[in-house]
Amino acid sequence: MTPPTARTWSRRGHTPVIRVRGRTSRQLSIAALTCCKAGERSRLIYRPRRHRGRRGERRSFAWSDYRDLLIAAHRQLGAPIVLIWGNLGTHLCADMRAFIDGQDWLTVFQLPAYAPELSPVEGVWSLLRRGYTANVAFTNPDHLIRAVRQGLREIRYRPALLDGCLTETGLAFGTG
Repeated sequence: MTPPTARTWSRRGHTPVIRVRGRTSRQLSIAALTCCKAGERSRLIYRPRRHRGRRGERRSFAWSDYRDLLIAAHRQLGAPIVLIWGNLGTHLCADMRAFIDGQDWLTVFQLPAYAPELSPVEGVWSLLRRGYTANVAFTNPDHLIRAVRQGLREIRYRPALLDGCLTETGLAFGTG
């Protein structure tokens, strides 16, 4: 809940001080897809997951959560999906591989190791951290979740931002 500080200000001669509460075991995870299709606007499909810090609770997305996101994206887009994603262990697990191999509408390409600059979603996270959640001292996890959802909604409805994230990767997104 402690965002990066992009900039700050105060009266001349007074050092700015922002009081922040201690860290919490509660957190928010988000899985997202940036989608592009020739002749249509770019889209952002995402699923947030709140972790409450309960004993035994998983603190990240499981392969089944990613599977459900892909199925929802396929239904929403109504077309086959070519998926480009990183080397997260959950993306590479045997259950996910079996799911991918069983879908004729899904083609997957793995990014090289340590290549976040090739992932358009990293651009979305950058926009979110530098713009929509920067310089905010979140009072509680609900405040964080509201700010993140609002920021993602605004990014979602500004396709030019998504186009910029896609273009920044340098990957060719074409039909040919």
